[in-house]
Amino acid sequence: MYTLTVWRSPAPQDAEAHVLPRLEQLVGDGVAVVEDAALVSWPAGRRKPSTRELGSLSGPGSLWGGFWGVLLALVFLTPIAGPAFGAAAGAIAGSLSDFGVEDDFVMRVREQVTPGSSAVFVLATATAAERLAAELDGLAITTVRSELSDEQEHRLRDVLAEESSRS
Repeated sequence: MYTLTVWRSPAPQDAEAHVLPRLEQLVGDGVAVVEDAALVSWPAGRRKPSTRELGSLSGPGSLWGGFWGVLLALVFLTPIAGPAFGAAAGAIAGSLSDFGVEDDFVMRVREQVTPGSSAVFVLATATAAERLAAELDGLAITTVRSELSDEQEHRLRDVLAEESSRS
């Protein structure tokens, strides 16, 4: 079973400066395996955040990069785009719930990751997510999680593989 976890830091540079190095060290030391990750930094006064795909923190990620593009666009661009994007966003949101990424997860991330903050998004097994959370305890971070069943994770990989072969 996989867990999608967001570790949010209170400043735009904190996730990259403090959380990401800890995660990279834990992965390098073999404490946990990260399937895929992305970094979000949102300086105050900017309309939208900057994003960067990180892979597995020790190499390429296991998902096609389109996952992060779809998820991060749904979380951060839908509120900016407004009604013109609303119907398409609703369709995407509906399909994401099939993969265990529920609307309440998207809303909680939207509430937490705001201008002036940053976050690391991580897809890992539930066990690895627990290990990472224990190791990150004590940092000034907020955590948002979504659990994916094995069936949801397989479906996500199948759909992303189809999209990857089309491009």
